Amino acid sequence: MTIFESIRNDHETQRTLIDILVETEGDSDGRNEVWPKLKRELEAHAAAEERYFYVPLMEHDLTQDAARHSVAEHKELDDFVEQLEGYDMSGPQWLQTARELRERLLHHLDEEEKEVFPVAGKALAVDDKTSLATDYESDMERRRSDAD
Repeated sequence: MTIFESIRNDHETQRTLIDILVETEGDSDGRNEVWPKLKRELEAHAAAEERYFYVPLMEHDLTQDAARHSVAEHKELDDFVEQLEGYDMSGPQWLQTARELRERLLHHLDEEEKEVFPVAGKALAVDDKTSLATDYESDMERRRSDAD
């Protein structure tokens, strides 16, 4: 498996969770179940992806700007998560902000897959694509279990 396949698999998990989340209502069991899962996924993914995908990409002129842009978007997504943590889950502001998070998240994931991945594919050596995937997946596994 390559780093691209590993990341894409996690992107699918994030898409599913955010789609479920924006369909929940108020301070419900569904929202209380999905929100912590999504939050943990986003935090673990951003940290692992930055370390095992974006740090190596910053070493290449070809991918440096795209890597910096994506890391900045991680910060933006993090800010939405922080906002949601401060809101009452049953208030209208919570759902509105969750929808904004969904919009930004889907933009970010699509941009990574359609714009960053093709350029990164040229910058990374074949061996790196698989070794980075192994390291990324190990790190994700550790981060997920640490959160439990």
